Amino acid sequence: MSLYDLTAETLAGKPMSLAELRGKVALVVNVASECGFTPQYAGLERLYEAYADRGLVVLGFPSNEFGAQEPGGADEIRNFCQKNYGVTFPMFAKVKVKAGPGQSPVYGFLNAGRDEPQWNFHKYLVGRDGEVLGGYGSRVKPESAELVEAIEAALATG
Repeated sequence: MSLYDLTAETLAGKPMSLAELRGKVALVVNVASECGFTPQYAGLERLYEAYADRGLVVLGFPSNEFGAQEPGGADEIRNFCQKNYGVTFPMFAKVKVKAGPGQSPVYGFLNAGRDEPQWNFHKYLVGRDGEVLGGYGSRVKPESAELVEAIEAALATG
């Protein structure tokens, strides 16, 4: 199984087969609108714009699990992200990130055998084959050398 074998509900409420992304490098991020890390949306959008033509896609998964910092509904989340950060990367319906009943299948896959996100804006880098290449905690900014180098390395393969 890989990330690209799964389906997720978009912020618009429609199912999306992640197989549509097969062959791309994905940066999957659990996001929240009222978090101290929320300004990372701007860096995520810059990454998406800078590397989309080389095959990077950023996937935002809102979650209200950490500090109840994503209380809004889909329209509020979409409007907030577009108005404040100009987000154009794919956004998905609110999910449960942590293990247990109701956990998103996407996060069940991403977390398998790895440390679960401990807060909002945890990032998983997924290779073109749909396998997880690495995880980056909330404090790792989108523009950090560590993350940018990993993205560039992943884009250089395949």
